Amino acid sequence: MIRDVALGQFIPGKGIVHRTDPRVKIILLIAFITLIFCAFNFVSLAVVTAGIITTLALSEVSFKLYFKSLKVIIFIVIITSVLNMFYGTGDPIWQFGILKLTMSGIYRAVFVSIRIVLLILISSCLTFTTSPTDLTDAIERLMKPLKVFHIKVHEIAMMMTIALRFVPTLLEETDKIMSAQKARGADMDSGGLIKKVKAMTPVLIPLFVSAFRRAYDLAMAMECRCYQGGDGRTRMKTLHIKKLDVFCIIFAALILAGVVLCDIFITPII
Repeated sequence: MIRDVALGQFIPGKGIVHRTDPRVKIILLIAFITLIFCAFNFVSLAVVTAGIITTLALSEVSFKLYFKSLKVIIFIVIITSVLNMFYGTGDPIWQFGILKLTMSGIYRAVFVSIRIVLLILISSCLTFTTSPTDLTDAIERLMKPLKVFHIKVHEIAMMMTIALRFVPTLLEETDKIMSAQKARGADMDSGGLIKKVKAMTPVLIPLFVSAFRRAYDLAMAMECRCYQGGDGRTRMKTLHIKKLDVFCIIFAALILAGVVLCDIFITPII
């Protein structure tokens, strides 16, 4: 399961999404997330889904990686679907005590599950196609107005990017520690939930030690390079809005118009 986590990985490439300005990608990510929650029927959700699938195809990243990123949320999707199944209204198809299964509940469960899957897919697209350096610059530029309130924008952007960057590193470290413990005879797969939680103790302790060691090494490396935060820093690459970015914004605007029209003229599901 640890090997299946793809969050935080950057896949180098020259696709359309790779070449899009990182600031535009972050804004479009927020826009798509908003659209996902503004879609209230299957038609409007289908419009958002078509837009997201088109974006994933233009990223030229293997769909296997996107499916890989979904594996870790399968359990959440199943639990959410089961819970939403019993929140529907109308004539029951099946009933046991207070539990009542209706067609509207089934529609609601499918609708919510698709929403969660789309959220993970579009979020993964951002990390797959944007390097940590570009992500830091984009977040810093977008948060630049907050400097008026004396907020250290660069430091916040740096912390967010470093945290995201080290997710796959720590997951890889966890997998190595678990393999080492199993080679020493540790049993982490059998038994009940409490036993499995206790079996994770020999993994968590060395993982925390390794994480603090990595944090100390990173801090020392930044100090040796005279890192002093965002004051007086220059950039090797200057971000500029290009024609491609304008086309991406127009593409998102068309999807927004489609979702709004569908929500107006079609009966909502939830």
